[in-house]
Amino acid sequence: MKKLLFVVFGLTVISSLLSSCKEEEETYAEQKEREAKQVRAWLDSHNIDVISLQEFLKDTITDNPETGPDSTRNEYVLFGDNGVYMQIVRRGEGRQIESGDTWYMNARYVEVYLGSGDTMTMNLYQQDPDVFYVKRNGDNYSASYKSGIMSRAYGYSVPNAWIMTMPYIRPGLLNGAGSAKVRIIAPHNQGTQNAASSVYPAYYEIIITTQKWQW
Repeated sequence: MKKLLFVVFGLTVISSLLSSCKEEEETYAEQKEREAKQVRAWLDSHNIDVISLQEFLKDTITDNPETGPDSTRNEYVLFGDNGVYMQIVRRGEGRQIESGDTWYMNARYVEVYLGSGDTMTMNLYQQDPDVFYVKRNGDNYSASYKSGIMSRAYGYSVPNAWIMTMPYIRPGLLNGAGSAKVRIIAPHNQGTQNAASSVYPAYYEIIITTQKWQW
């Protein structure tokens, strides 16, 4: 029962959001404007310093209070083509996925609805992490959940915002040192299927390890 607690709570938040949207009969343009305001408010309230992709690619570092190197800044890189904001807290101490690899990943995460700050789903206190696999073919990455709360709540499709982190992290092996940690702000069309259909943004903090690097 405890394993379903956060799924039920998350779906309740989504249901409330859907009801509110229907009552107000928002157009898609109005829903996107509401979402944009929620993202801006989150950036402001969390003192986030937004950097461009061009600036990020110079060293692929996002300064943050937890790991620095400049702990006075709270940087997120904005991917201007899709509106995703990403902060790399820890890159990890394994290796990057190479073309042709398929890895099983383990994720401990929190999912928050930006509009209210409410936690929608999480698995920090569950016995098992969420498990998903990632395939790389050239510069293309694909992923699918194998088990866990995200798959039970939203289906097996991994949000594109999660997949976008893969070129920049090096998750360590399960039960070993060197996990990767990322924070993401995902607009509706880069999040879950529910987010896409209901037009809401979500924040994720994800700790990632890998079960095996390749088979």
